[in-house]
Amino acid sequence: MHEYTSRAQVWGLSCPGRVEEVSRARRWTRDILRGSPMAEDAETIVSELSANAVLHTASGRDHGTFHLALALSPRVVALSVTDAGATDAVPKIGHPSEDAIHGRGLDIVNTLAHRLVILDGTQGRTITAELFAGPHRAGRPW
Repeated sequence: MHEYTSRAQVWGLSCPGRVEEVSRARRWTRDILRGSPMAEDAETIVSELSANAVLHTASGRDHGTFHLALALSPRVVALSVTDAGATDAVPKIGHPSEDAIHGRGLDIVNTLAHRLVILDGTQGRTITAELFAGPHRAGRPW
C-alpha cells in the first residue's frame, strides 16, 4: 500500500498512569470504533492492556504515563499500549488456576486477538494486538 493512498487511519492517546484512566482508554476505543463489529473485542483488549500498564509497570508510579495507538484499515484493527517498563515482571500468557486472582489479562487478549506482539525496549514495553476482518481462529466471523 502506498503511504499517500492508504485508507488506514491512526489515533493516539497518552494517559496518566492512574487506574481511572483505564475507563478513559476503553471509552476512547469504543468511540473510534463505534459501529465496527470489532469494537467490543477491541475495547476489552485495550482495557486489559491498559490495566496491566498501570498495575504492573512503572507507568503506574510517580507521574508515569502509558500510551495507546489505534490503527484502523478496512481489514485490520491494531491496538498498541506502550508502558514505561522498568519492572521485573515479564508479560506472559498464562493459564492460572481457577482460584487465582490475577494472571488472566494477556490470556484474554491472546484469545481475542488474531496476533499478539510484545516488544521490550529501553523506553518501555509495547504490546500490540491485531484484529483481522474475516474468519477468526475459531471460525468466528467478525
